[in-house]
Amino acid sequence: MNTLSVIGEAGASLNAERVRTLVAQACPAADYHGRKVLLIIPDGTRTAPVGLMFKEIFAQIGGAVAVLDIMIALGTHQPMSEEAVCERLEITLEERRGAYAKVRFFNHEWDNPNALRHLGVIAAEEIRELSGGLFAMDVPVQVNARVFDYDQLFIIGPVFPHEVVGFSGGNKYLFPGVSGPEILNFFHWLGAVVTNPMIIGNKWTPVRKVVDCAAAMVDVPKLCFALVVEKTDFAGLFVGTPEGAWDEASELSRRLHIAYKDKPFHTVLSCAPKMYDELWVGGKCMYKLEPVVADGGELIIYAPHIHEISLTHGALIRQVGYHCRDYFLKQWDKFKDMPWGTIAHSTHVRGIGTYEDGVERCRVQVTLATGISPEICKEINLGYRDPATINPADYADREEEGVLYVPKAGELLYHLRQRPSWAREM
Repeated sequence: MNTLSVIGEAGASLNAERVRTLVAQACPAADYHGRKVLLIIPDGTRTAPVGLMFKEIFAQIGGAVAVLDIMIALGTHQPMSEEAVCERLEITLEERRGAYAKVRFFNHEWDNPNALRHLGVIAAEEIRELSGGLFAMDVPVQVNARVFDYDQLFIIGPVFPHEVVGFSGGNKYLFPGVSGPEILNFFHWLGAVVTNPMIIGNKWTPVRKVVDCAAAMVDVPKLCFALVVEKTDFAGLFVGTPEGAWDEASELSRRLHIAYKDKPFHTVLSCAPKMYDELWVGGKCMYKLEPVVADGGELIIYAPHIHEISLTHGALIRQVGYHCRDYFLKQWDKFKDMPWGTIAHSTHVRGIGTYEDGVERCRVQVTLATGISPEICKEINLGYRDPATINPADYADREEEGVLYVPKAGELLYHLRQRPSWAREM
């Protein structure tokens, strides 16, 4: 199908009526009579009107389908409780046990082999082509086996600039959203080798090509609802194939989600919203702002509410620490057997740097002003500030002094109007 779209006018968000009209056009109830439909949605770490979409889709086809269920595209994030899923869907527990009682909730289980189906292998020669020659290896492809219990997959989620794939959305809700660990680890490390500044905000990245290649192996019909959000407003909705809807949504995201600055900043206070409840996701406060930090500057992740590195990956991060890409590449025999997705996260948080003659030199200082102790910060190779000593208001309105304050970091990408020399050299 051709991509259907509705875009909010300047200064006005999409309302439920406009969304309802597009959903009705994209999903005629008669086409879904007796069918089984799975809605794949993001967890609570993405800003998007997922609840509005769920309710409008349910109202449109809920009475026609035999089954309409929800799967949370967790990747390797923590499972969500029933209460948390209800909050994501913007419904009460009473509504969940009433009008939506037949809707089942499933958390993806990336680390449970029994929950996955092996689809095949992307061969080394194809990986060589997709990765631009960076890798040549067979990559096994696994996905959550439940997706094959349904006649139709609805992929519902926002599109933002993204550090691993370029722009989130589309088939990324399958890989890594509901994928197995092998391909997840592979393309995260592929993105890390290319580096965050060279990936983020670019569309046709090597990682996107791998994601779309893997998604082509999932032979269940797919319909994608690609959402674009501006701050808290619903700015655009694109419905079509995962590739087509994402393509158009990412163009709107490019216009709305990239802020350009004329000069770099020596100090950046990057404030993590509450939806980032551990550093594993709070690292986005670095990813989106690294391009505008001056050489030798400091980026402070301010998040008093974050007390964990990662419940899933924290032990390994404490073992490895946060380091630049070259720290790993130039000691690859030491690190090659560790989960590649974890060391990719390490490089994304630490940023660009070099490793020569056993000495690591990172371009910027990354400092945590969180609930993570100074001892652990030192252990993982990051700076520490007591968050109680920081008043965010002290950083506001000081851009002319070289100080940038970002009150809700992690989704809007910041770029310099003129690409700096260090980025051109990557």
